[in-house]
Amino acid sequence: MPLRMFCPHASYNSNALLLRRSMSILAGRIALVTGASQGIGRACALELARAGASLALAARNMDKLAEVAAEIAAIGGNAHPFSLDVSSEESIKDCAKAAIAHFGAVNILVNNAGITRDILALRMKRKDWDDVLTTNLTGAFLMTQAVMSQMVKGRWGRIINITSVVGETGQAGQANYAASKAGLIGLTKSLARELASRSITVNAVAPGFIETAMTSVLTDEQKAANALYIPLGRVGTDAEVAHAVAFLASEEASYITGHTLDVNGGMFMG
Repeated sequence: MPLRMFCPHASYNSNALLLRRSMSILAGRIALVTGASQGIGRACALELARAGASLALAARNMDKLAEVAAEIAAIGGNAHPFSLDVSSEESIKDCAKAAIAHFGAVNILVNNAGITRDILALRMKRKDWDDVLTTNLTGAFLMTQAVMSQMVKGRWGRIINITSVVGETGQAGQANYAASKAGLIGLTKSLARELASRSITVNAVAPGFIETAMTSVLTDEQKAANALYIPLGRVGTDAEVAHAVAFLASEEASYITGHTLDVNGGMFMG
């Protein structure tokens, strides 16, 4: 039997091959991420860039978007910031038009932008309801509509909606937010049926308790209390959500559509 020689570079070579493969998974694709200036949106943009996609970064804060674009450039990626207010139909149309004009297309859309206006339903003002539904649900629909036709013409696309575990379970004090996120799941399933014949998949990712700027205001005691309801015993990271998004954007997920992928540590097992 011939001797198997140990090669000190074998692990390095294997890792390098994996890195090159990961950088080519989405090569040539253009991804538009809303709410890309921070948190889950920023993490998704970085992960998609690592997979080889060019990024249209969309949010209201152009200074923060420029920082994310610089991070992507530092890892050898290509990104451009675009101003976007998802509560404004005009802003959505302008952003989509500008992104398509700059890159030539949008193949991947991540509807991530969202807000909260938490208060018990008994005290909730109509504006609190309208603002959350307009931003989280109507904004996602309008942005999808703005890029959908060129996906149909290209006969390829990935639409990924960032929903939430509370859209599946409900949450006291978040009737508006839970309704908007549940609506995103219904929108996902409906669009998946409409667009499947054009090789466009539509899926949702439902994060649980994730460490972001939105949750950083909680005390350590509150975070520990929340962790008690998570079977895995810890909060998640924005990078873990981004990994799920990148998978759904890839060819490996080409036979998955109309699905809600839970990234919640076991908080909800539907």
